[in-house]
Amino acid sequence: MHGNSTKDITKFFIAGINYKKSDAAIRGQFAVSNDQYATLLSKAPEFGLHELFVLSTCNRTEIYGFAESADQLINLLCTQTEGNASTFTQLAYIKKGMAAIEHLFSVAAGIDSQILGDYEIVGQIKQAVKFSKEHGFTETFMERLVNCVLQSSKAIKNQTNLSGGTVSVSFAAVQYIREKITDISNKKILLLGVGKIGRNTCKNLVDYLNADHITLINRTHDKAAQLAEELNLHHAPLTELAEKIETSDIILVATNSVEPTIKKSHLEGKGEKLIIDLSVPFNVEESAQELPNVHLVNVDELSKLKDETLQMREGEVPKAMSIIQEHIDEFLEWFEMRKHVPVFKAVKTKLKEIQTFPSYIRLSPELTAVQTKNADEKIQRVINGMASKMRQNNQRGCYYIEAINEFIAPSN
Repeated sequence: MHGNSTKDITKFFIAGINYKKSDAAIRGQFAVSNDQYATLLSKAPEFGLHELFVLSTCNRTEIYGFAESADQLINLLCTQTEGNASTFTQLAYIKKGMAAIEHLFSVAAGIDSQILGDYEIVGQIKQAVKFSKEHGFTETFMERLVNCVLQSSKAIKNQTNLSGGTVSVSFAAVQYIREKITDISNKKILLLGVGKIGRNTCKNLVDYLNADHITLINRTHDKAAQLAEELNLHHAPLTELAEKIETSDIILVATNSVEPTIKKSHLEGKGEKLIIDLSVPFNVEESAQELPNVHLVNVDELSKLKDETLQMREGEVPKAMSIIQEHIDEFLEWFEMRKHVPVFKAVKTKLKEIQTFPSYIRLSPELTAVQTKNADEKIQRVINGMASKMRQNNQRGCYYIEAINEFIAPSN
C-alpha cells in the first residue's frame, strides 16, 4: 500500500478500448488474463502507479487508476498485451476526473455495454477490483468509489427495466441458434468452457431450446462434470475434444485461452458445423471460416441482434442516469468530507489537550471524577456535530474550516 492521503480527483484516469472502435480481433490483442494481470500489477510501481485496476472482458479492456498522465497507465497495460501502445492510443478513449468516474458508473449500469443493460459486467468489475485489492493496489478512494458504483448498478437493476427481458451475449448465442437451426432436438451440441459465460450459455440452451444432447468439456474436467450432473447433460475430458468436435453439429466456445483451442484442422472434412465463438481473443482459428462446411460466428455478430427488448431498455436510460447522478452526488459528498478528516483529527487532539490543562481542571474539578471514556464520547459528539453541519450547508462549511484552523493553529 502506498498510503491513504487525500486524492486529487483530477489525477484519476481511465484509458480503454471497446467494441465501438475496435473489432473483436483488435480487442483480443489487448485482452488481459489473470496471469498477465498479476504481472502487470507487480510492474505498476516501476511506472509510478500505486492504485489501479484493469477490466478486461470480451467487449472492452480498460485500465483505471491514479496517475500524472494516462500514458503511464497505457504503457503499463501494453507491457502485458500482444497489442502495442501506439495502436491502443489510436483506438482508445481517455477520460479523467469526473468524466472517468461517470464512465465507470455507466459501464457498471450496462449503459455502455455492447448489448444495452447487459448485467454480466457487474460480476466482471467485482472480480477485477477484488484481484487488484488482493495484490494491494486499491485504497480508500477506489474502494469507496467502486462500492458506490455497485450500489448504483444494483439500484438501477431493481428500480428500472434497463436489464429487463433476456438479452446478453450468452442469450444472443441461443437466439442465433434458434433462428438458424430448425430441428434443434436432433442436433448434437458441444460446449467448450464452463466459466461464467459458458455456464450462462449452457443454462440458456436448456431453458430456452429444451436441448439435452449437450456435451460439456472444460480444461478442469471436474467443473464440466459438476455442471453436467446439475443439468443432466453429458461431459467429456479435454483429451476427447477432437472426437467430440467431429460428432457435433453445433459448437459453442467460451474459453479464455491466449491461443485458439479449436484449429482449422479439427474441422476439415468433418461435416456441417455451426460454431459460435464467445471468446475474446478468438478461441477458434479464424481460418476455419474458409471451410465450406463451417459457419463461424463471433461476439460482434451476436451483439448486432436487436429486438423489442432492447427498444424497451433504451426507454429506461433516463431513469438509470438519474439514479447514477444520485450515487455520484453521494460519493462526492463523502469525498469532500474526507478532505477534512485531518482537520477533525486535529480538533479532537486539541480538545483532548484542553482537558488536561491545569487551569481547566481547577475550573472544573468535577472532571476528575468523570471517566475518560465519557469525555472522549463527548468530544466525538462534537466532531460528529461539526461534520453534520458542514454536510448540511456546504457554503458555510468553508467558514467552519477557517474557524477550526484558527482554533488548532499553534500559538505564537
